[in-house]
Amino acid sequence: MKTQWLIITLFFALILINAQAQDNGSRWSFELNGGAGFPMQELGGTELETGLNLEATLHYRLLQHTGLYAGWGWAHFAGNDQLDYEETGYVMGLTFEHPFPQSAIRYYLRAGALYNHLEVEDNSGEIIGDTGHGWGIQAAAGVNIPIGGKWSLTPGVKFHALNRDLDTGATVTGLDLRYLSARVGIRKTF
Repeated sequence: MKTQWLIITLFFALILINAQAQDNGSRWSFELNGGAGFPMQELGGTELETGLNLEATLHYRLLQHTGLYAGWGWAHFAGNDQLDYEETGYVMGLTFEHPFPQSAIRYYLRAGALYNHLEVEDNSGEIIGDTGHGWGIQAAAGVNIPIGGKWSLTPGVKFHALNRDLDTGATVTGLDLRYLSARVGIRKTF
């Protein structure tokens, strides 16, 4: 337990030292994005329709072009089995953002982890199954387009993967949710 606290303390100390070594520019930003999710395969034998996903993230710039992000996400997919599949949980990761030559527009690359769960709902919206939370991965790329003040648009694409088991008591079904998302967001730096 002492080792964990030592690692956490060192991590925050490095962030504080790094923050003082940087310029006085804005390091924090908040982003809200969403878009269409295109399933890459069946989910436990169920064909999914194009879905909808939303994500809210808080960003912290560690270095000039590198930062951390953390937030919450939601995705919804309808299945050909007359059931709905919802994924919710937390996202966190690293981001790299760099301007294009002689432009205010910047491209970004993100790689991170998920700690999410899948819920299965019937036509009335009642939850009939829940996988419990577990780890997955996420990767994204796009552009950050300034639109005035400290606001910008953040269109991009995201790959998302979560593999969980759904235990109904009678059977255990592996649910491997993988989708690509075309999304657009709005970001405020402060």
